[in-house]
Amino acid sequence: MESPAVTFTLAYVVFAVCFVFPPDEVRSAGLTVQSLLSAWLGSEDAAFVQYHLRRSTGTLLAHSLLPLGYYLGMCFAAPEKHLCFFYLASKEWKTFLFFAVLLPAVTSALAYYWSRKGWNNHPLARTLAVHALPQSGWRAVASSINTEFRRIDKFATGAPGARVIVTDTWVIKVTTYCLHVAQQQDIHLTVTDSRQHELTPDSNVPVQFLTIRVSSINPYVKAFDIRLNSTEYGELREKLRAPISNAANVVIHQSLSDLFLETFTSLVEINQPYQVPSTQELEPCIGCMQTIANIKLIKNCQEPNEGECQQCYCRPMWCLTCMGKWFASRQDQQHPETWLSSQVPCPTCRAKFCILDVCLIR
Repeated sequence: MESPAVTFTLAYVVFAVCFVFPPDEVRSAGLTVQSLLSAWLGSEDAAFVQYHLRRSTGTLLAHSLLPLGYYLGMCFAAPEKHLCFFYLASKEWKTFLFFAVLLPAVTSALAYYWSRKGWNNHPLARTLAVHALPQSGWRAVASSINTEFRRIDKFATGAPGARVIVTDTWVIKVTTYCLHVAQQQDIHLTVTDSRQHELTPDSNVPVQFLTIRVSSINPYVKAFDIRLNSTEYGELREKLRAPISNAANVVIHQSLSDLFLETFTSLVEINQPYQVPSTQELEPCIGCMQTIANIKLIKNCQEPNEGECQQCYCRPMWCLTCMGKWFASRQDQQHPETWLSSQVPCPTCRAKFCILDVCLIR
């Protein structure tokens, strides 16, 4: 190849790789299948399953056009090869063009077949049908997933081409061409691998990535792997019903906030408990609305008129976990050594308190 052809080939390879595996810069520029076909794809939040039925089909079609795009580009990058005139091109280029045209033709036929009968033939529809009850179909499962995906309490992490989504009922892995779906009540989770990265684009500190195998007792559901940052491991565990076994004996590095929350909980448990009056009815925590409020702030660290801490007169409104998260969020992230000895304002009345003033309700 002459220099213009070599230059174009290298540039097109870079373009193809960035188009198939778009980095953050390409995504922010809108040069992705999701952005280019956004009008046809619709909203992921409004109809998660229907969005990915179209997205996976559109992605396959768009990627199948890359070889043909290369051939058309070479028509201008290497005019001496006479690629614009099929009968003058060499045998190798004729063969390449044949497969470059055949590939999108086959994928177009496949996309048409998938879209027939309201997407009944799509692989994702068949995947969801495995989870359907005997008297229902894959659309009932899709409706359940769509509803739960719209909730704000779902766990979601990862890049668009490798996302992990956990709702109250479902564990979903989104890949470039397909979705893996498993029902929480049927799965076993196992940590199988751990990788340490010294540098990442978003952080200058070492990052640990965990690989977790998701296996289902349903024989028709294939096992799949999910990958996430170890700092998100605690949040994932909170959302899962099933425990995660550690077959590889991996040492999981928790985030600083998670480690503090464990220490905060253990210290509060040894504080003097608060006996709630029998006439007082406890309400759900206003932070998470999932756990009954189980802590009360009472100044125990010093005498009433001594020190920076103040008496809080609020009724019990928070659970221990939410109060621990609030305490951690008010700290200087650059000086974790001061966290345990510091004071923070009550999230409701702003009276200052320390860890010694947090009392569990008995």
